[in-house]
Formats: sequence, C-alpha cells, structure tokens
Amino acid sequence: MDCNRCEAEAVMHAAYSGAHLCADHFRESVDKRVRRRVRRDDLVPHDISPEDPLTWVIGLSGGKDSVVLAKILHETFAEDPRIELVGLTIHEGIEGYRDKSVDACVELADDLDIRHEVVSYAEEFGIEMDDVVEDDPENMAACAYCGVFRRDLLSRYADELEADLLLTGHNLDDEAQTALMNFLEGDVEQIAKHFDASLGPLSERDEQDEFVPRAKPLRDVPEKEVALYAHLEDLPAHITECPHASEAYRGEIQQLLYGLEENHPGTRHSIISGYEELAGVLADEYSGDDGADLRECGECGSTTTREICRKCSLLESLA
Repeated sequence: MDCNRCEAEAVMHAAYSGAHLCADHFRESVDKRVRRRVRRDDLVPHDISPEDPLTWVIGLSGGKDSVVLAKILHETFAEDPRIELVGLTIHEGIEGYRDKSVDACVELADDLDIRHEVVSYAEEFGIEMDDVVEDDPENMAACAYCGVFRRDLLSRYADELEADLLLTGHNLDDEAQTALMNFLEGDVEQIAKHFDASLGPLSERDEQDEFVPRAKPLRDVPEKEVALYAHLEDLPAHITECPHASEAYRGEIQQLLYGLEENHPGTRHSIISGYEELAGVLADEYSGDDGADLRECGECGSTTTREICRKCSLLESLA
C-alpha cells in the first residue's frame, strides 16, 4: 500500500484514522502531534525571555518513549534560546538491564549535545532493586517499591536542577491504561488529580507550588508508533522489559485495550477524550482539597500527606 500523501511505500497503517504513511510522512505526523500537544498545554509561555530560559528536565530512561521524546524536543527547540533541555536518568540497580539503558541515555545525550545527569538508588538510598526484590519485607510487587523511589528522585532532582517542567515519555497506551484503571477502581480523586490542564499555563502557576509541574508531550501517540519512530530514526533505545516487572493488573488492562482497539479502532483516543472531560469536572470538585493536608516528612523533609513519607517508610522496612 502506498502512502496517502505521496507515492512512496507505506510503513504504517493507522486503523483509527485510516492513514497509510511512508517513513517521512509518518515521522512528520508524530512530530506534529507532539508539537501540537506542547502548544495545547501552553508549555512555552509567550512572555519567556531568552535571557531567562526555561529548564525542561526529561525523565530519560533509555527506553523507546523517553528517547523519542528527547529527540523530538531537541529538534523542536535546538535553535530556541528560551528552552534548555536536561536529561535525568535513574539507575535502579538491576543487573543486566539498567546498565544497557543508561548506556543508551549517555549515547543519546552525547548525540543531541544536551546536559545529562545520572542518579542511582545505591547512592541515594543505599539499596539496589535486585536486593529489594530478594528481601521484599512489605510483600509487594517490585514495581510498587520502584515506583515510589523513582518518583521521589525525579521530583527531588527536578527541583535541585531548578526545573520549570518535568517531562515524561508516557504514550497514548500508557495514559489510556491509567485512565481505565482509575475508572474501574472507582478512584474518583485520582481521576481529578490526573487532569493536567487544571495546572494552567506555566506563566500563571504559583511560584510557591510544592512540586515541579509535569508534562507528557507523547500522550497522543500510540505505543507502537513510538517504537516505529525510534526504529526509523535508529535511536539508541533499549527496548527490553524490566526483569522485575510484575504489574499483573496493568497487564490485564493492556491486553483488554489491545483487543478493543483491534476491534474498535480509536478506542484509546475515545477513552482519553472522555477521561479528560470527566477529570475537568472532578478537578473543580476536588480543587478545594488540594494540598490541605500537605506537610513535611519527619525523616527527609519532603512534601507528603503522612507524618513519614512512603519512601522513608519503605526504606525503614528494608533496613
């Protein structure tokens, strides 16, 4: 099948739109969607001066999503003095897995000529995920520990790097899975919290906000298209699943969405569209509760709703 836009051979068929695209037009399509999301979410305020540029920290894992995000953002803003990109990589301490993805991050950062920082669980917490999985004092899935530690380091180092924005490589499939999980679990408050647009334009956000704002510019691009983009661009992505991955429920939701999308193209987009509209209504309902119970962790001083934050309580149980 030839490309809808030219006579070149198509490399991708998007059933949800009916488009057949060649390599060049496919890459152009992905770039366009990411840049449109940047504009929609007002990530670059019009009053930003080149003399006082924004620092955007990218959570760079070395997987396909984060390397594609870094590549597109670099191409978009390489000549824009108002934006400085910084890659932040977390090394969890997983033998035979994370070392290779860190190497991919280093290679990409060198290719793009952007600043790159690497932090590790070993240096920050005195632990490695391989040991955590072996001990497992809380009898939890590995991802539960790792998610808490990763979020802490991303937030803390984004703050230390004086980031104006923390960007992650969540794609359309990731977002649709999360939306469906929150809905099926009846987690109304979490749905409200996921309403990114409630943060408003960067220029209007309170400078006293406790957390660095986050953005997900890949959220309109399906996972398979992200993988194809990485392949076509020959990016140094480490596309291997973590050996400790065990999010069984998310895996079930993933398979459910695969089937729905196969039989009803556009399902993921519809889920996100409805979810955002619902979340907007709920955000107004829960806006008065935001931050009401925030306090400093008694151990590390980070912002939390508990006396001791979840990270510190897990570290204490591991110790």
